[in-house]
Amino acid sequence: MIGLLQRVSHASVSVENRLIGEIGRGLLVLVGVEQGDDEARARRLLERLWSYRVFADASDKMNLSVSDIDGAMLLVPQFTLAADTNKGTRPSFTSAATPQEAKRLFDYLLQQAKQSPMTIQSGQFGADMQVSLLNDGPVTFWLKT
Repeated sequence: MIGLLQRVSHASVSVENRLIGEIGRGLLVLVGVEQGDDEARARRLLERLWSYRVFADASDKMNLSVSDIDGAMLLVPQFTLAADTNKGTRPSFTSAATPQEAKRLFDYLLQQAKQSPMTIQSGQFGADMQVSLLNDGPVTFWLKT
């Protein structure tokens, strides 16, 4: 699984001009699912997201995780993260999971995340979403399990 995480001051997602998810300080995570991904990889990605140190401590060093700062997480499914862009001018999605499997694993990841005390919001799988964010830094990392 792929998680493109961005440290944000604020992020939101809307579908058909209706706000469906919104967070303050925390992580906006775009989630991609590839062939061969499973529940174990989803859990590993979530563990890394909770503990990945991207927030500044008192010395202004990136030593704090979203859990450490009592931040929030906005999880947004994005199949284009699984694209192969090595050749040509059009991406290939042959490595992406089927839509059914990707939805199942995204829903699993979301269900697992919501078991934490952290504020968890999400986008809508398969929808045309408008994502808005204020990237803090900017700080963006690509995590792959």
